[in-house]
This record gives sequence, structure tokens and C-alpha cells, in this order.
Amino acid sequence: MAGNVTSLFRSGAHSPSMAALAREGGDGTGPVDFCIPCNPYFPTPAMMETMAARLKDIITFYPSSADTITAELCNLLQLPPQAVAMGNGSTELITWIDHLLVRESLAIPVPTFGRWTDQPMETGKRVDMFPLQESNGFVLDLAQYAEFIRKRGTKVAVICNPNNPDGGFIHKQALVQFMDAMADLDLIVIDESFLEFADAEQEPSVVQEAMIRPNVIVLRSLGKNFGLHGIRFGYMVANPSLAGKVRSMLPKWNLNAFAEYVVFMLKEHGAEYAQSLLQVRKDRLEMASQLATLPGLTVYPSQGNFLFVRLPVGAEGTVVRDRMLTEHRILVRECGNKIGSSSRFLRLVVRPEVDVRRLVSAMEQVLYGTRRGAAVPELGNGTSYSSGTAAVDRLVSETNGAGMQLAQAVGAMPGPGLAAAPAMAPAMAPAMGPGLAAAPAAGVGMPLPVGGQPVGMPMPAAAQMQQPQPMMAPVPPMAPPAAPAPMQMPMTAPQTGPTPPGVPARGGLTAAQVRGATAPAQAPGLSPAAATGWPNAQSWPNAAGMGQVG
Repeated sequence: MAGNVTSLFRSGAHSPSMAALAREGGDGTGPVDFCIPCNPYFPTPAMMETMAARLKDIITFYPSSADTITAELCNLLQLPPQAVAMGNGSTELITWIDHLLVRESLAIPVPTFGRWTDQPMETGKRVDMFPLQESNGFVLDLAQYAEFIRKRGTKVAVICNPNNPDGGFIHKQALVQFMDAMADLDLIVIDESFLEFADAEQEPSVVQEAMIRPNVIVLRSLGKNFGLHGIRFGYMVANPSLAGKVRSMLPKWNLNAFAEYVVFMLKEHGAEYAQSLLQVRKDRLEMASQLATLPGLTVYPSQGNFLFVRLPVGAEGTVVRDRMLTEHRILVRECGNKIGSSSRFLRLVVRPEVDVRRLVSAMEQVLYGTRRGAAVPELGNGTSYSSGTAAVDRLVSETNGAGMQLAQAVGAMPGPGLAAAPAMAPAMAPAMGPGLAAAPAAGVGMPLPVGGQPVGMPMPAAAQMQQPQPMMAPVPPMAPPAAPAPMQMPMTAPQTGPTPPGVPARGGLTAAQVRGATAPAQAPGLSPAAATGWPNAQSWPNAAGMGQVG
């Protein structure tokens, strides 16, 4: 039975559904879920009971039209219906944005949500992937991203804020500045699917900006915020022309009766919803602190309802995932099949304290066994990237993600300020710009940035202002030296440098192989992204986009 369960993870870029895991689990019940990024505190038990009592009517009769449901949502959010389109999940909207508004190319920082890389490639678009560097804590530098877009000539730019899977956050002012600098692009999409869990800024959303700009769309999720992924509902906000173009292509009844029922009951439960967001934010701090006590585990700052962690040296993520599931009935998200990530990284959803204690205990047993500090061994056949779509996998394996054949790319020299195509061997590495190390060959460790920075923790780039560093959450006083202290530095071997950005588990595609190392000069007139840090535990802003919540 354990083999059947773990086999569900062997295909596709996304985790198997909870229903599939429950079927294979034998007893019809699923594991403790640290994989699906869902709000564990909403809907409340009383709301669930109310929906259960109405189940027969909900599933028997047609819902109202999408226009009716959208109008109710807009009344709640204080948004004009003409500027909003609701979809059967945000992925439906991503699909229509690609079909209608992406002409030839799209830029996206990686790692990120898989549909932003796979969907455009499935329709023959060029996807320009901008690798977020592990050595810089996966922070997105907007100046470098803008320069990358200019050098590539990309027509559409996407930013996920917070980003999935690392939880990286960009302040509103920096995003507005980016939108100003990129005003000539066909389209800019700001995916705010996880923004309601952020508390680094009082008013972080750029929804109001999107409504008055000709080329900006903001994407929002409802399933993640409301803890109801299965209902499949999300929405986009843009100027009426863009929103209307997408809305005109959607079926009249693309939203189901469950979605309608939830939208119409929200106005009576604003206080409970707001409280659920506060609790998730508090749990995020506590969970980060607990995980940081595990030797060698790196916890990255996050503004989502999940934490991105790097496993100790030698730990293989697929082994950890499978053992956590089969031995402890805990489901975690191993990130080896995300472009730009590797099997050494996990994404762990924020959950209540009782579940976190169980998670930490299980990880101690899986990672260290009876000797705390000894990591699980690596396998020889880890997980390489799979999108679940043969055409996308072929394109990723045969090109550099930009429609250029690898055989041609290897011999090509980069233009000014633009990184070369993937390096296939040390002797073939292209020349790089000033202050940059060459991209690693396949299977070769990433060299340190020029300047001889010390090894052992993510290092800020020279062009960045102060950026959030892993393991910097508020913690209790340090324990005596004999005991592992919360938030201590990862216990990595002295001779081991940072894990190369995007090194996959045994034979997958690295971020460097997708596009080559990138760190161009700062774009004129565009400042680096503002620094962010761990949120102030005593300052909880109102939910973004939910101004009417009590």
C-alpha cells in the first residue's frame, strides 16, 4: 500500500489530490496536510455545518450566473464589477490570459507556480525564466528582472507576490515603480494569490493601480484564503477593457453552486475571516521558530501561508517526503519538480501548533534517526522536472526555455548584459559580465560570487539593499551551547558551499541550464526591490482587498 501511495508523486508537476491519497491510503482518510496551501481556520466549524445542512440544495440546482456571483463579491470587496472577472479557480484565468493576451513571450521568475511556466509553453510561447538565486535568499531584485526583460525583448511580465514556493514579498511602492518602468509591455500580471496572508505592509495590494492602467492584471485566489480549494474560485482585477475581454470568453455558469453559497455567506463572517488570517500569521512565526531548531535546516522568510526550507546537506527530498508520508502520515511538498528548485527543498504549509509539533518530531526521526545531525542518504535516481504534459517536457529538455535549441545555444556568445545559454561542460562555459561567476556545468557546484564571500549561508547581492536572510525570525533567548539553539546557523560541512540554484535531484534541469546565470546591471531609473524582513508580531493589518471585513 505504501508503494501505491508514493507512486502517485512520480508524474506531473503538482502534488496528487487529497482524494487520490485517501483512496490509496486504504482507510479512506488522508494524511496531515502540510502540502496544500490552505487556510486551516476558515470556514469555521459552524459555517461547515451550515453548508452541510444545505448540501442537497447546493448540489441539486443550477447556480446563478457568473455575473450575479461576481456582483456580490464586488459588493463585498468594494470593487466595480466591470473591472472584475471570476474564474473557476485562478488557473482558468491564467489559461485565458495566456490565450487572449500573451502574444509571443512571457517572463517569470523561477521557481514559481508551475502553470505560469507550463501554460504558455503548451501554447507555443517563449518563456523567459529568471532564476531566483539561492545565494541571495531567493529574493527577487526588480531592477535585475527589468533589465532581463529588456535584454530578452519579452512582451509579458509576471510577478507572484508573495511568490510560491519561497514566500518572497515585494513592497507595493517597488511594484508600482516596476509597472511604471514597464508601461510599454503588452501586459504585466501581478499574481496576489497568497497576499492576504502577508503582514509586512499595511496595504500591500496593487488592485487599485491595476484598474487605472492599460496593461496590468492582478490575480487573486479565493480558495487559498477561505480554505476551500475544492470549490475552485478566483478572480482577476484590471481596467474594464481587459477584464471584459477575459470575462466575455468565460462560460455563463463557470462558477458552481458551492462558490455562490460561500460568496453570499461571507458578508456575515467577516470577523471570523479576519481572525483566521491573524492566526495564520502568528502560526507562521511560531512554525518558523520550531523548524529552525532542526540542525542543518534552513528556513527562509515568507509572507505566504507556507515556509520554504532547505534540507540538511545530503538529504534527498523525495526520500524525506515518502518516509514522512508512509511512516508518519504527514504530507509535505517536495520541490524537485519545480523549475529553478531542487529536491533539497520542501514547501511546508503553515498549520496549528499541535500539527507543527508532530511535523518537527517526524522530521527529527526521518532526518537524524537516533543520531540527531545525521541526514538521510541521497538516492541515485531522484526526481527530475515533469510538467505532466509531454510537449512541455520535451521543450524544456531540448531548449533553454526560450525557444532556442540547446545545441545552438551552447556555441552562442551572450550579448551585452545578457547571460549565455546553458553551459554543458566547463570548457564550454561562456564569458560573463563583470563581477559575475560563470554558470555551472551540469553536475558542477555553483562558484562563489566574485569578492570571496564566506560560505555557509545565503549571501546578499551587491546591488541589493538589506534583504531578509533565512533564519531571522524573533526567537527566545539562546540555549546553553550544549543544546541546539533556536535559529542557529545551518550545520553545513565547512567545505560545502551553497547549493547551486535550481540543482535538481539527479539529472533534472537546473535554473542555470534553463537560461544561464543572470545578474545584469541595475536598470536605469529603477531602484532595487525594497527590503523586507520578518513581520512585526504585534502589528496585524487588515486583510488585503477585504476592506469591509469587521
